[in-house]
Amino acid sequence: MNSMSQWITQTIAALPRQHRLLLSAISALLVLLLLLPSEPATASKQNAAIQLERTELEIGKRYDLSLELSQPDLSTANTERSGPIHSSLKDDLKWTGYQVRSGDSLSRIFDKMGFTPQQLHLLTRDSQAEKMLRRIHPGETLRFARNDNGDLTQLAYQLSATDTLLVTKHGDSYQSIIETKTIESRPSFAFARISSSFWNAGLDAGLTQQQIMSVADMFGWDIDFALDIRAGDEFGVLFERNYVDGEFIGFGKVLAAEFVNRGQVFQAILHDNGQYYTAEGRAMRKSFLRSPVNFTHITSNFNPRRLHPVTGQVRPHNGIDYGAKIGTPVMSAGDGKVIASAYNNLNGHYVFVQHGERYVTKYLHLSKRLVKNGQRVKQGELIGRVGATGRVTGPHLHYEFLVDGVHRNPRTVALPQAESLAGSDLPRFRGIAEQRLAALNTNKRVYLAML
Repeated sequence: MNSMSQWITQTIAALPRQHRLLLSAISALLVLLLLLPSEPATASKQNAAIQLERTELEIGKRYDLSLELSQPDLSTANTERSGPIHSSLKDDLKWTGYQVRSGDSLSRIFDKMGFTPQQLHLLTRDSQAEKMLRRIHPGETLRFARNDNGDLTQLAYQLSATDTLLVTKHGDSYQSIIETKTIESRPSFAFARISSSFWNAGLDAGLTQQQIMSVADMFGWDIDFALDIRAGDEFGVLFERNYVDGEFIGFGKVLAAEFVNRGQVFQAILHDNGQYYTAEGRAMRKSFLRSPVNFTHITSNFNPRRLHPVTGQVRPHNGIDYGAKIGTPVMSAGDGKVIASAYNNLNGHYVFVQHGERYVTKYLHLSKRLVKNGQRVKQGELIGRVGATGRVTGPHLHYEFLVDGVHRNPRTVALPQAESLAGSDLPRFRGIAEQRLAALNTNKRVYLAML
């Protein structure tokens, strides 16, 4: 083998220089051909490139929905309609989509999608379509269907998890409908025992901030969440989880709740009229809230012989001081009319509200007043924000409650009851209450047994 290699080497060396260069070029070409990828390898690289292109769609770019987006379910079953009934989507339509980006207008989108201004004009002659499409926002998707000739046959714009605007061509014009998918509501349950605060217990139980506030509003006429809450208090909540086509889309109404505060049991059940009642049909809502601020602490109670913190003199404290951060919302405790909205050196910014002939509520030391003298206000309406104006030692709300001109303790005064259920409404409600309270109790027993 070695002698053969030596002979080949000697033979090549004896060749003329131009022949040796030619042999070198041929050898290099053969090596290059051996290194080139086969056809399957090339196809694999092309497929990878296509896949990369498909997965890196840019906002505002046109893309084929048949590849990237499932065709929208626009079936007519179980839907609410507004406008004329349209035919179902046809299989021969080609759907493409456009994701709206900042700065886009409807005319710019139509131009990018290859449609004419005349087509846009015809489509927006439908008043509902024109109104809805003016509300498009960046990140939303418009879906377009073309026929075999490339004409715009249908446009779909999803308004919410349940509602879709459909604009369909009929002859020389377009007509729109809003198709609504059916929401399936499933009952769910949460339970918590308070160790530090009602708010934290609610979050630990998996409730949303909105649900926590709903429970507080529900029992806010009976429980002062700033002062009455104790470690060991507990609550259970029966609420809705909403689904569309089996997909969770958010939380619905609170159906019923039970709150055990210092051994006293409070229950609230939702009726068909949207109001909450006790199991006996008495309205949870009363004419006044126990507290005009949420989740704060008491810095000074109602006390006829309190030692004033600034003057050092014994003077009656005819209200309750709620310690809270500056800017905390202050609500009107009941429906009424603003009889004073002003400022002085003692009260700082203050608001007085008259409720009928017998009741007046007062809100002192505000950082900001949000109502004017003579204005009508509703229970729970924002009237100001906590501050530290006037003669004070720190930020808080001073709240007073007067009955027939006499100061009463806002925490203990008997509050007038709102109208309760009666007549034919009561038997129906009791049936609803029985079912929901049974669900509350059953879920609570199961939960506690698992601890």
